[in-house]
Amino acid sequence: MMHAITRRLPFASTLILGICLVWPGARGDRAFAETVEIPAPPETATTKVETENALPLSDLRTFAEVFGRIKDEYVEGVQDKDLLEGAIRGMLAGLDPHSAYLDNEEFQDLQVGTRGEFGGLGIEVGMEDGFVKVIAPIDDTPAQRAGLQSGDTIVRIDQKPVKGLSLNDAVTLMRGEPGTKIELTIMRSSDERPFDVTLERAVIQVASVRSRTLEPGFGYIRVSHFQARTTEDVLAAVETLKTANAGTLKGLVLDLRNNPGGVLNSAVGVSDAFLTGGLIVYTQGRQEDSKLQFQAGPDDILSGAPIVVLVNGGSASASEIVAGALQDHKRAIVMGNQTFGKGSVQTIVPIDETSALKLTTARYFTPAGRSIQAQGITPDIALERGEFKPLEAVEVQDLKESDLVRHLEEQTSESAPNEEAEEVSLVAEDFQLAEALNVLKGLTILGRAGTP
Repeated sequence: MMHAITRRLPFASTLILGICLVWPGARGDRAFAETVEIPAPPETATTKVETENALPLSDLRTFAEVFGRIKDEYVEGVQDKDLLEGAIRGMLAGLDPHSAYLDNEEFQDLQVGTRGEFGGLGIEVGMEDGFVKVIAPIDDTPAQRAGLQSGDTIVRIDQKPVKGLSLNDAVTLMRGEPGTKIELTIMRSSDERPFDVTLERAVIQVASVRSRTLEPGFGYIRVSHFQARTTEDVLAAVETLKTANAGTLKGLVLDLRNNPGGVLNSAVGVSDAFLTGGLIVYTQGRQEDSKLQFQAGPDDILSGAPIVVLVNGGSASASEIVAGALQDHKRAIVMGNQTFGKGSVQTIVPIDETSALKLTTARYFTPAGRSIQAQGITPDIALERGEFKPLEAVEVQDLKESDLVRHLEEQTSESAPNEEAEEVSLVAEDFQLAEALNVLKGLTILGRAGTP
């Protein structure tokens, strides 16, 4: 499976969405210079650009004044390095929730998600209104087992208020040795009061792809996180499902619920696997190297069999790219809830051997030109979370044929499958998944009815 792209990203990895790597000097080196008074030249287009890009000297003087005051008058001595790093962090934090300054440790932490193993709680988080917001818990991790949900707000960490902390500081507090415990205070929209949850830290080993057969001919693939090998794992899962179902699939449920994103190229690859051509996603930014287009190849591994994509509020970034691409090409029915709306591109720009900037440089757009940023993907069929509970047996049953006098006896085939028990089990296990399966069956019936 090949996909053509306008420009291949040299690096694509982040906790929430894909990132490309830009080495120093790609956009030219800048240096400070002492200004001298010279006669003003005639205004031209070039001088207008230079004027717009000129350093704001009055603001720099203010910065230098504040820097000096802190150095001389703050109650405790402060190192120049710490002040400058704090200024850089504040500069980036003021742009958007995803731009940040990365020291050596933070840069390394950013990359471990693509390898599928890291330490912690197994929770994807962002910052909102000064608090840590849960984007999604990762499958089979302490966060998921503790019942954390997309949209939860973490207000305290081990009784320490989160308000006023940076996202990096909050994440540092939540990290620790595997086996140690941590208490999070959670606010949830459905609850009037905050509640405490105790979790035990663990080494998080994420299997990004899981699959199974829901019913004969109908497959299920769960992608929990887009890692470097996710495309290959999805392709292998489809082949395994085909083998288990007499070599073909009637339909597939692609579950992207609570998938917070990951490697951009993997999202492109997964989309490409089910498309026969056309645009998958494109990015737009101010610089030419931030304008990219990703095209699909000619092969559809399902040969046109219907697909239902499940999403919810925890589906972000790379998962929104997949859902948007398949939806715009009318290749899949998207079911569930409005997605998270994380449609910006972060570029890693190394500063030196030990630090880098994570800078928002572009926005994602679906093939139809829809912006994902702060919008998300609207499902074709809205499907709220719910639980199925069988009704208790009633004393008076409805009258049936078998209750009539002299009714004909039933003749059954011993080989006939008992699908009712399986269906009830799936509904009780996952109501949204059961509804997705019902839609797949309907699409298969309609397709069969339209075949001459």
